[in-house]
Amino acid sequence: MNIDTNVLKIVNNAEKKLSNFYTELENIAFLNQKKVLEAFQNNNVALRHFSGTTGYGYDDIGRDTLCKVYADIFHCESAVVSPLIASGTHALTLALFGILRANDKMLAISGSPYDTLMSVIQGENIGSLKDFGVKYEQIELLNNDFDLNSIEKSIKSELPKLIFIGRSRGYEWRDALSVEKIGKVINFIKKLNKDIIVMVDNCYGEFMDTIEPTDVGADLMVGSLIKNAGGGLAPTGGYIAGTQKAVEQVAFRLTSPSIGMEIGSYTYGYQYFYQGVFIAPHITMNATKGSALFGQVFSDLGYEVCPNPTAKCNDTVRSIKFNTKDELISFVQSIQKASPIDSNVLPMPWAMPGYDDEVIMAAGTFVAGASIELSADSPIKEPYIAYVQGGLTYEHVKLAVIMCVQELLNAKK
Repeated sequence: MNIDTNVLKIVNNAEKKLSNFYTELENIAFLNQKKVLEAFQNNNVALRHFSGTTGYGYDDIGRDTLCKVYADIFHCESAVVSPLIASGTHALTLALFGILRANDKMLAISGSPYDTLMSVIQGENIGSLKDFGVKYEQIELLNNDFDLNSIEKSIKSELPKLIFIGRSRGYEWRDALSVEKIGKVINFIKKLNKDIIVMVDNCYGEFMDTIEPTDVGADLMVGSLIKNAGGGLAPTGGYIAGTQKAVEQVAFRLTSPSIGMEIGSYTYGYQYFYQGVFIAPHITMNATKGSALFGQVFSDLGYEVCPNPTAKCNDTVRSIKFNTKDELISFVQSIQKASPIDSNVLPMPWAMPGYDDEVIMAAGTFVAGASIELSADSPIKEPYIAYVQGGLTYEHVKLAVIMCVQELLNAKK
């Protein structure tokens, strides 16, 4: 790779600064691995659970047990885990349409959800919640925390059926929300009205802490299996976990109200879904270590990063603010060059469906678009912020950091 010794020195020095932080991440991974192992053992997972089914999939023991394993891992009553869920947005859509009815109010309290989900909520004549008569209101965060006064005012003016919290940042310059903050606001909401359903978009957040939103009172928690929870092995899918009543309503939307989770076959079997969630604590740790390294190196080079390099991470995403559009594009292209798959491809900005601005994405991944694997993306607009996430192995991310820095310094010569 013709690596410059000065670049190696920059990266190795950054790595030394992070040694204590890496130990903290290893402790979190250990406790999460213990939790996952116990869930497997409590549900007597066996080889027979890996086999697929055809047709209706009645009595699919692999599917049913996988759902129970997830419910145990997340300490909740029930879960839907399915390869038939196409994406995180699809999982969130199922949850929203499963709970909300005409004239219900949905209240988002962490600012605007990301672009593709906003189309689900407020799109015109596309079968959105708005088309079905669901009312929507949103409250912005205050200094990256919940605006309790505005939340209380909104609840008292018109009771929402569902309150939505987005844990990760989307395309915003802020840190992801901690489980501690989410727990405090859920407690506040439930004191005002215990019947309000609180739903958390947990994408990029699984196994970042030793507890999850379902541990602190969330009625529904939703995520994608090609992010943290799938461990880089799940080839597709999503999950919805939470209370028995709420998850059942979502299951009715996944299949039909008369059937729910009684059916749903998957011919190819479930081994990678079980194996993926089993290794997910370790893979998430690798991605988080890599994220911290990106943060430390680019901070040392004088760039703004979010969160700060050794601040507690609440998702696997690291935001890096660049000075120019060309610098941003070059960085994302460097991530693609550092990938094991399609390293020869040059990503360019394009009009991606569901987004208002052109978007550039790098994802040289084994599972197409999997953001638990090293990837980066950005809308092409000021400020020029790249959002880099994932990494199956720490060593790969370190190599990617080295290559990105070398490209950056070469361009400045």
